[in-house]
Amino acid sequence: MRVEHGDPDARTIEWYVDKLMASVIFLAGISAIIFIVGIFGFIAKEGFAFVLDTMDVGQFFTSVQWRPTSETPQYGALALLVGTASVTGLAVATAVPFSLGAAIYIAEFSRGSHREGLKVLIELLAAIPSVVWGFIGLSVLNPLIIEWFDVPIGLGVLNAGVILGLMAAPIMTTIAEDALRAFPDSHREAAEAMGATRWQIIWHVVLPGAKKGLTAAVLLGVGRGFGETMAVLMASGHAVQIPGDVFDSVRALTATIAAELGETAAGSEHYQALFTLGIVLFVITFAINLTADLIVRGVRKGD
Repeated sequence: MRVEHGDPDARTIEWYVDKLMASVIFLAGISAIIFIVGIFGFIAKEGFAFVLDTMDVGQFFTSVQWRPTSETPQYGALALLVGTASVTGLAVATAVPFSLGAAIYIAEFSRGSHREGLKVLIELLAAIPSVVWGFIGLSVLNPLIIEWFDVPIGLGVLNAGVILGLMAAPIMTTIAEDALRAFPDSHREAAEAMGATRWQIIWHVVLPGAKKGLTAAVLLGVGRGFGETMAVLMASGHAVQIPGDVFDSVRALTATIAAELGETAAGSEHYQALFTLGIVLFVITFAINLTADLIVRGVRKGD
């Protein structure tokens, strides 16, 4: 039976349906904020007791001694922070040339099914589990580094950085390609009308115009590097030390949490210290992603 819109009952039903759909959309919109606040609340609940009662801020951020199970526990996270930063820095240095090169080729040179096929392949790379990348670093890259560079062990900054760079490259390529494709074609056509070559258009027009999106792609790759766990745990050597070169073994924040959390008693000092590392990691990755978002929005210091 058809309900006429002039019917008061029909208008009431439509009003309730509209309110219901508006509420559902609102909840979906704020769900990400709710999840982030919930995650941070859980981490803070477990780690703030250590921060307020036990933590020596000076030792935590300046000492390289991470010995939570010794008779006199020491909780120095400097080596873990430096290890994470060194692996992530090498990963970015590895991923950026390949990612930007692939993005430029896909956005500016490839066409039709060729472009779509390349995009699918890149997305498939992003779908490879991190533990598989860890096995590649452990069983493939490790012996190659030992053979090529004549070092006693191939598990270190170089191994983990290369593996992490390969893992971060797909997301960086996808975001960078979107930024290049979003650049107006009218600018390309104007430069071409003035006699510029294809490479001159890319280098002097497209890349400067899309620099905000490209910078955001790099920063999101950095965030991926800081948050990666299993591959870094398997490829870095897991040694608590500040690296002197790219062949030294290191330990990352995420790898430390993954390796030690399952062996600690819930509520213990060691348990709380690991959650404090989680707070530090959360703050760093949040700052990186916030910076990427601000760059995309064109916010600059002093504007």
